Amino acid sequence: MDNPIVVLAPPDHPLANKKKITLEQLAEEPWLMREKGSGTRNAIERQFAESGISLRPRLELGSNEAIKRAILAGLGISALSRHALALNQPGQFAVLDVVGFPILRHWYAVYPAGRQLSVVARAFLDYLLGRGDAAPAKADKKQ
Repeated sequence: MDNPIVVLAPPDHPLANKKKITLEQLAEEPWLMREKGSGTRNAIERQFAESGISLRPRLELGSNEAIKRAILAGLGISALSRHALALNQPGQFAVLDVVGFPILRHWYAVYPAGRQLSVVARAFLDYLLGRGDAAPAKADKKQ
């Protein structure tokens, strides 16, 4: 499943309405990062390193929720999976228009070969593979 990494800021951030923001401009901002070893952090650092730019995080936090709260508190900007915004209100965060972003990563599902998946596991795998798209629409129509 696609996992696009986008740059997030509070909606009132000075870069919120700018277009084609450069990595150099972003490097000057206070960054909120996941812990070392995080796949998201590795992808961000690789993106900057390929342009010869290093980031100096202001804070390292251990969860996407902690990072989102810190962004809204005005402590800095960050880059997270667009999927991390699924339960947030539209407009709660500004998704910045940054050259080189979104970084497209992928999620992979791994399970033992030869074992039958439970109904729940099968439904989740179908969703990840894009075959479960119709299920939420049916549920929505009943409400």
